Amino acid sequence: MIDSLKARVRAKLLRQLAEDGPSDTEQDDPRLISVETDLDALDSVADDDPLVEELATRYLVF
Repeated sequence: MIDSLKARVRAKLLRQLAEDGPSDTEQDDPRLISVETDLDALDSVADDDPLVEELATRYLVF
C-alpha cells in the first residue's frame, strides 16, 4: 500500500504534536496552534488540493 502525500503530511503533523508534548493551558504556544490549524486545514481538503503540497513543503515531507 502506497501512502499518499496527504497521509504522510498528516502523520508528520501528528508526530510533531506528540513530540512537542501536552500544551500548557496557561500559555498559548503559537507554533502548536499553527500545527493544529494546519492539521485541521489538511483534514478538510481533498488529496489533490494544492494545500497538501504547500504543507508538505512547509514541514519537509518527502
